[in-house]
Amino acid sequence: MSKEELPNTGPLASLRVIEMGTLLAGPFCGQLLGDFGAEIIKVEAPNQGDPMRVWGREKAHGQSLWWPVVARNKKSVTLNLREKEGQEIARDLIGKADFLLENFRPGTMERWNLGYEELAKINPGLIMVRVSGFGQTGPYSVRAGFGAVGESMGGLRYVCGDPSTPPSRMGISIGDSLAATFACIGALTALHHKEKTGEGQVVDSAIYEAVLNMMESLITEYDKADYIRERTGAILPNVAPSNIYPTKDDKMILIAANQDTVFKRLTEAMGQPELAENERYATHGARGAVQQELDLLISGWTQTIDADKLEDLMEEFGIPSGKIYTAPDMLEDAHFKARDAIITTMHPTFGELRMQNVAPKLSKTPGGVRRPGPELGEHNDEIYGEVLAMTAEQMADLNKRGII
Repeated sequence: MSKEELPNTGPLASLRVIEMGTLLAGPFCGQLLGDFGAEIIKVEAPNQGDPMRVWGREKAHGQSLWWPVVARNKKSVTLNLREKEGQEIARDLIGKADFLLENFRPGTMERWNLGYEELAKINPGLIMVRVSGFGQTGPYSVRAGFGAVGESMGGLRYVCGDPSTPPSRMGISIGDSLAATFACIGALTALHHKEKTGEGQVVDSAIYEAVLNMMESLITEYDKADYIRERTGAILPNVAPSNIYPTKDDKMILIAANQDTVFKRLTEAMGQPELAENERYATHGARGAVQQELDLLISGWTQTIDADKLEDLMEEFGIPSGKIYTAPDMLEDAHFKARDAIITTMHPTFGELRMQNVAPKLSKTPGGVRRPGPELGEHNDEIYGEVLAMTAEQMADLNKRGII
C-alpha cells in the first residue's frame, strides 16, 4: 500500500515539535499538535522504540492498532539519549525547533544536560512542554506517576463506579489524555506569548492536576458544606430523569429529561401527560427526591419499545437521548458519516485503516490525518540528512555504534 503523505493544510504547519518520551501522556499531546499541522519529530530509542508500538488490547498482523492513531502525522527518528553523543545531536535538533515535548520523570532531562536552562542558551524562544505524574516541583515530583495514579489522587477514581463496589476505572487512559490536552493548551498559550515577546518558557502539566481540574466543585463542596461526593453509578443524585434505560430489543438508551419542560415532553411521549402535573414529579427538586421511583416507571415504559422506534420518538418530542454506542454503531451512524467523524487512512500493512478524525473542526484552517504512525526510524535520512546536514557516512557510523 502507498505510504504517500497527504498535503499538510493545518494551521500549525510552520511549527516544529521534538517529541521525546513514551507511552501516552506526552505522545497524545504530540498527536493533538500534529493533527493541526505541526511537524512532529518523534525521538525513539534505537532498535526499541516507543512501547506503544506493541501496546493495545487487540492486534492485527502482530502489530499494535493503537500506535497508528497516537503516532499519526509524526516522523520517527532513532536516537540514544543516554549517550553523550546522542544528547549533542538532540541539542542540534532542539536548536531548530519551536517546541520540545517530553514526559520523562522530572530530573531525567537535566541528567542528560537537556534541562531548560541549558537548552534556552541555544534556543531562547524554545517552549518546553513537560508532562509528568506530579509536576516538576513539590515533594512528589520525583515519584513515578502513571495515569492511573493521577486519576486516583486527582479524585476521579473515587467517584467512578457503582456505590456497592470499590472505585472503578474508565475504559480509557483518561488521566494521561487529560494531562496531554492541558499540555497542548499550555503549549499554544505559551506560543501566543512568544509571538508577542519572543520569549520561550516551560509548560508544566501534571496528570493529577489535569484530573483535579475536571472535578467540578468537588473541593468547594467539601470546603463549605463538608460534602464528599460518592459513587453513584449511572446517575447524578437529584438529577432526574437522566439515566440509561433498557429497550424491548435488549439494547440501551440514555434519556436526559431532567429539565421541567423536557420532562413534560417526555410524559407526552409516554402517553402519560398527567405525570408532569403530579406534585411528586412536577419540579426538578421533587423528581430528584423520588429518583429511583421515577427511573423504574420510565424503564417499565422503555422496555415495551424497540430502540430504533424509541429513538425516533425521542427525536419527535425533542427529548435529549442517545443509544449506548460501540464501535460498530459509530461506523454505521449517518451523523458520524456526514461530519467525517471517522476517517480512512492508508497503512502499509493494514491497508485501509479507520480511526477517529481531528477535533475540533476549524472552518478555515482544519487539521487532518495525513498518515498513520511511522515505522521506527523511518525519517532518519530526512531529519539527520536534510535538517542536520549529516552525510550518509556519518549516519552509517552513528547507526553502527548504536547512537541512531
